[in-house]
Amino acid sequence: MNFALSEDQELIRSSVAELAAKFDDHYWMEKDQAHEFPQEFYDAIAKGGWLGMTIPEEYGGHGLGITEATLLLEEVARSGAAMNGASAIHLSIFGMQPVVKHGSEEMKKETLPRIVNGDLHVCFGVTEPGAGLDTSRITTFAKREGDKYRINGRKVWISKAIESEKILLLTRTTPYDQVTKKTDGMTLFLTDLDRDHVDIRPIRKMGRNAVSSNEVFIDDLMVPVAHRVGEEGQGFKYILDGLNPERMLIAAEALGIGRVALEKAVKYGNERHVFNRPIGMNQGLQFPLADSLARLDAAELILRKATWLYDNGKPCGREANTAKYLCADAGFAAADRALQLHGGMGYSEEYHVSRYFRESRLMKIAPVSQEMILNFLGEHVLGLPRSY
Repeated sequence: MNFALSEDQELIRSSVAELAAKFDDHYWMEKDQAHEFPQEFYDAIAKGGWLGMTIPEEYGGHGLGITEATLLLEEVARSGAAMNGASAIHLSIFGMQPVVKHGSEEMKKETLPRIVNGDLHVCFGVTEPGAGLDTSRITTFAKREGDKYRINGRKVWISKAIESEKILLLTRTTPYDQVTKKTDGMTLFLTDLDRDHVDIRPIRKMGRNAVSSNEVFIDDLMVPVAHRVGEEGQGFKYILDGLNPERMLIAAEALGIGRVALEKAVKYGNERHVFNRPIGMNQGLQFPLADSLARLDAAELILRKATWLYDNGKPCGREANTAKYLCADAGFAAADRALQLHGGMGYSEEYHVSRYFRESRLMKIAPVSQEMILNFLGEHVLGLPRSY
């Protein structure tokens, strides 16, 4: 049993940390408040070659695994970029895996090198207002008409849709009531966001405002058959390739936010004096921080196990879901405690922990809620009856 990172992995961690440190808390506060995409940060990550971390080498990437991807995104979040930084690059880092595994050679040659150099933004269109987490109930429909599909429907909570040129879009090609298995009859496309047929409306939200979340309305969007990823009707199976890695990436980002929040709390606890003593001397403040340290360390271990299993081709559903659950919980608790230790100043924007608090709270909801993870563990690991 070996818990050590390799030299290359340590180099990734230190190099990303050095790059991300060039974009300080004030940069991220300004981007968040202005609702402005962090283009300078995105360009720096692309220039450093980090967007191609998991893209195969034949398309210009590095061909590395999910372990390296989680190290990258953890360091981005830990720099103070939190979810604004991580979400700006998240899909580029690993979200194109359905295309890598199931896309045509022409599609891969056209799109993957552009992902690597940062020239192409892609958003992921799965969630719908009427379906929520029950993906089988999506109603966005692609009707085959000769060598094209006519697509109509609505998607919600689509990150980066405003900045994106293309969308990885999950549709139905067979109605729900006509399939034998509820996840059959769904088809995945990688296609252009033609603004003449796609209306994008930003959602006003609690935090992570440097990266937009959007409603997407699709009206008679004509999509060539060549834009279909893999076979018709197999789209749900294709997106499953990315679910466990996505949970690991979110876990790493939550871990990074928890770490930076804890660092800020310790610094303030040592510097802030009340009643002629540093407030960090008080056990009522010190013990919660120590508890968060222990919980973050424990959550990191299950994340490392999950990524090791995935990269070695072993089943990892239990570990990936557990990592997301524990890291999201530990990360938010650390941010909450950091805000509490700062007292009234924690509620201000000056010390930035309020932004960590808002963005870490998202991790307990997206991309899957804590409750749904417990459903998975209860049914598929413990063997209890399906609860929903």
